[in-house]
Amino acid sequence: MDRDYVGWNDISRNVKLAAIASEDQLFPEHSGFDWKSIDKSLNGPHKKKRVRGGGASTISQQTAKNVFLWQGSGALRYVRKVPEFYFTWLEEQVWGKRRILEVYLNVIEMGPGIFGIEAASRKYFNKHAKDLSRSEAAMIIACLPNPKKFTVVPLSRRVSSRYPQIMEQMNNLEGDDDIEAVIR
Repeated sequence: MDRDYVGWNDISRNVKLAAIASEDQLFPEHSGFDWKSIDKSLNGPHKKKRVRGGGASTISQQTAKNVFLWQGSGALRYVRKVPEFYFTWLEEQVWGKRRILEVYLNVIEMGPGIFGIEAASRKYFNKHAKDLSRSEAAMIIACLPNPKKFTVVPLSRRVSSRYPQIMEQMNNLEGDDDIEAVIR
């Protein structure tokens, strides 16, 4: 297992922007929960094809799950939702957006046994997380939500097609006052 925790200033702005662009574009504005997406996932029309991003899980919720709770699927996933709700609310109250994003980028799995952006950056590009380019940051983030299947090295088809889309979203979001307030 490879894990290297780094502080806010040691994470490239590109990574922060790529994570928001790919995983949770409303991150700066919501209170930990994307209520419209939650409602849509519970009450909306269900199609067989899965929506990109898995639906209603925000960066705040993913951080709560990864830091305070357990992984897994099946029936236990639903048992986890109540404490996940509590820890997400608590994170938002105590930590704030920057700390949530910093922790998220340090705890998520970004390859088999590779946890956090510093470990991923060193493994895939032989550099520190603070030195990642836009395209490198987008490639690493594109491996989510399944970094064991969607690989950065070798570049899987999913990552190869997804990272240019993330870069396009990064371009669209750059300069947004709310996002800039979080990532600077």
